[in-house]
Amino acid sequence: MTQPMQPPHGQSPPNPLAGPPATAPHPGAAPPHGAPPPHVALQPTVAAPMPAPHPGNSHQQGQRERIAHVGAQFRTVLQNVERVILGKSDVIARVLAAMCAGGHVLLLDVPGVGKTMLARSIAASIHCSFKRIQFTPDLLPLDITGNNVFNLRKKAFEFVPGPVFANLVLADEINRATPKTQAALLEVMAEGQVTVDGTTHVLPQPFLVIATMNPLEHDGTFPLPAAQLDRFTIRISMGFPPPDAEMRMLDVHMGKDVAIGALAPVLGAEEFLGWQRLLPSIYVAESVKRYAVSVVTAMRSDSSCLTPPSPRATLMWLRMAMAVALLEGRDHALPTDLQRCAVDVLAHRVVVSGQRSGGAYVDHVVRQVPVER
Repeated sequence: MTQPMQPPHGQSPPNPLAGPPATAPHPGAAPPHGAPPPHVALQPTVAAPMPAPHPGNSHQQGQRERIAHVGAQFRTVLQNVERVILGKSDVIARVLAAMCAGGHVLLLDVPGVGKTMLARSIAASIHCSFKRIQFTPDLLPLDITGNNVFNLRKKAFEFVPGPVFANLVLADEINRATPKTQAALLEVMAEGQVTVDGTTHVLPQPFLVIATMNPLEHDGTFPLPAAQLDRFTIRISMGFPPPDAEMRMLDVHMGKDVAIGALAPVLGAEEFLGWQRLLPSIYVAESVKRYAVSVVTAMRSDSSCLTPPSPRATLMWLRMAMAVALLEGRDHALPTDLQRCAVDVLAHRVVVSGQRSGGAYVDHVVRQVPVER
C-alpha cells in the first residue's frame, strides 16, 4: 500500500496541515500470519486509490522558493550598491537586514566616509523615494513633518507634506537639532504617521530612516537620550575603506559620470515590501529564543550594566536575526545569527560602568552565555 508523503528530513516544526500518519488496513488485505481466515464472499479485485498529495509539502516548497528568491534579490541589490560603496559589503548587508526587519539605522562615524552616499545608493537600487534632512539648531518640527498652509485660490488650508514623506529619509547629523525636533522625528519613526492640527497623515510604505551622527564634535549638539536611541534597530559605523578599495573608489568617483547617477534600480519598492511580509515566516526555534532571553537576563542581573536591554530590544534582536537568515536564503534562524548582530542591536542600548564600551560588554556576555545543543 502506498505510504503517505513525509516532510523533508530535518524540517521543523511539523506541518499542522499534515493528515493522519496512517490509515486502517484495506478491507481486502490478508489476515496476519496464523490467524484463521474470515468467511467472506469473494469480491472483485479493486485497485486501492492513490493518496492525495500532502497539503503541506507544496506550501512549504513554495515558501522555500520565495525565500531563495529573496536571497537572490538581496545579492543583486548588494552588488549594485557596491558599485558606489566599495569595500563595505558587510556594512551594506547589515543596513539592508535592518531595513528588511522594518527598523531604522543610526550611523555613528566621522564625516566623509560615505554615509550619505550609502543611503542614496540603497534608495537608487530599490527604486524608492529619497529625501535628505540637514539637521540644524534652528530646524523646527513642522519643517520635517509638514504643515497646513492657507491656499488663497481655494480659500482653505491644505496640508503640505514635509520631507519625512518619503520611503527612505536621511536625517543628517540628527544630534544638531533641538530635543523637540528630534522627538518629532522619532515619533514619526515609531508611529509611521504624522498628525497635524488633529488630522493624521499616513506615511508611504516602506518608511525607513537612516540617521547620522558625528562623534568628534560636541559643540552645538544635543545628544540623543537612551529612550530615543532605543528607536533605532541598529547602530553601526562604516569605518575607513581598505587601501585597495580606496584606490578603486578614486577611479570610480573621479570619472566623468557621477557614480551615483549611473545606478539603475534593480528592485521595486513593492518587491522590497515582500521581504518584510515574508519575514514572519522565518522559523525561530525555542532554543534560539531561550538563548536570546538568557543573554539579556544575564545583562539585567549584572550590577555593572547600569542600563540593561529592554524587552523591545530583545524583540528587535530576534527580528534582526530573522532578517539575516532570510537574506541568506534560509527558512530558520540560528544562534549564530543572533551572535553576528548582537553588538549592532544591543551596544547602543546598554550603559556599563568602568572603562568598557557597550560593544565590548555585549560581545563579552554573548560569548559567556552557552548555546543549547
